[in-house]
Amino acid sequence: MLTIGVDIGGTKVAAGVVDDDGQIVEHTLRPTAADRPDVVAETVADVVRELSAGRPIEAVGVGAAGFVDETRSMVRFAPNLAWREEPLQKKISDLVGLPVVIENDANAMAWGETRFGAGRGQSHVVCVTLGTGIGGGLVMDGVLYRGRWGMGAELGHMQVVPDGRVCGCGNIGCWEQYASGQALVKTAREIAATQPERAEILLGLAGGKIEGEEVTEAARLGDPASLAAFRTLAEWLGQGMADLAAVLDPGCFIVGGGVSRAADLFLDEARAVFERQLTGHGHRPLAEIRLAELGASAGVVGAADLARQR
Repeated sequence: MLTIGVDIGGTKVAAGVVDDDGQIVEHTLRPTAADRPDVVAETVADVVRELSAGRPIEAVGVGAAGFVDETRSMVRFAPNLAWREEPLQKKISDLVGLPVVIENDANAMAWGETRFGAGRGQSHVVCVTLGTGIGGGLVMDGVLYRGRWGMGAELGHMQVVPDGRVCGCGNIGCWEQYASGQALVKTAREIAATQPERAEILLGLAGGKIEGEEVTEAARLGDPASLAAFRTLAEWLGQGMADLAAVLDPGCFIVGGGVSRAADLFLDEARAVFERQLTGHGHRPLAEIRLAELGASAGVVGAADLARQR
């Protein structure tokens, strides 16, 4: 059976035809009109029509960056797209004439990795997506966990510092303010501003503005400030996963997202912190911490497979 998976982000729409084995047969990319909901639906319809040509497509799965309701039909709210109570499932279904399933993009990624990527063979999986913020997805006992209202697994918005950094969600001290791409950059900037002698390589690479690419490159060149920023990220990531393990007891964590491309700079340390901070350490099995395998295609593959199982 062939289905189409669509991953709608803040800047692009990625889509692909996916077979039963999770293989992408054909794919395409389009820019996202983030401030125009109707144009986004039309863009999705266009890519579905393009990919459907000459193929027996059974259904369409859409991963959307926002709060998707319990019926998997409406996007209640999206921080980076102009969706507010958006009936996305009906709009797209009416345009393409196929069954459509809407899912949160991090949930789709988690399902794709569990079914066809780093989580193969695991029944209890926590996916942590490190990008600008932190996304999350839970597969519990082989089932994608969505919560009562479809808005579960917003892992990045657990409060970890009561009087901490202000988060884009409106709260204070959220996990994503300490263990994400933006957190990495903030920490590196703070060190460079207060201890410039530790950031000579970073400041030389960055010119006027420090961003994630420069922090990563500088860390690989041995810059003390950049290495310290990655250690801080690792500490927060490991601690957060230990806290999640205390509640969820998964067999496996999967770490993905754009920051994971620099996993060589932080993931081993995060594993060590996780082991030290895990409640009951020494008297319980340790969950594996794995690097995501499907990369940018995880959301497309996961959404397509969820449409297959509608």
